[in-house]
Amino acid sequence: MRGAFIVFEGGDRCGKTTQCKRIVEYLKSTGIACEYMNFPDRSLTTGKIINDYLLKKTELPDRAVHLLFSANRWELEPKIRSLINRGTSLIVDRYSYSGVAFTSAKEGMDLEWCKLAEIGLPRPDLVCLFKSRVDVVSQRNGWGEERYEKTDFQKKVCENFQLLKDPSYWQEIDAVGSIEEVTENLKPLILETLEKAKSRKLENLW
Repeated sequence: MRGAFIVFEGGDRCGKTTQCKRIVEYLKSTGIACEYMNFPDRSLTTGKIINDYLLKKTELPDRAVHLLFSANRWELEPKIRSLINRGTSLIVDRYSYSGVAFTSAKEGMDLEWCKLAEIGLPRPDLVCLFKSRVDVVSQRNGWGEERYEKTDFQKKVCENFQLLKDPSYWQEIDAVGSIEEVTENLKPLILETLEKAKSRKLENLW
């Protein structure tokens, strides 16, 4: 029986990373084989270039940057499939949806064009879309250090997530509560998805 492929999405600093790691810790404590993964993976060849771009150390054309983010995911595509097929569930911090939502928030960038480079990547069994107010998260420590942490831009990104949302495998998560409350709300949804994934084929995007 294969593992589940679960992705946490949303705007910057809405708590995705914290919740990903807490869910992985919880699942491991119950004996479930799982791993944490995040995108962009800055340890990869493409990730080092992306890191410099996000930290505003270098400039690149929008289309080139988008394809770099996509290539970063493709670098780990074999690993994703291998782990899932061996029965390990993946809890992933950002995925293709962030790539499309962020790039298409830029002036002159088309959402459908942005999806093209992602076609054929594994499709998650569940996408948890974290909902939070930009004016709240923008008050958190470190806001503004990275390129995309701008209020107006983040609002556009959130609108794009709504355009990408597929109710058949997306769930909106209220990220405004305490860290503990959000984790407790996630647990039954995650466990249900792990059970359903056992008997389902891993599908592809888009």
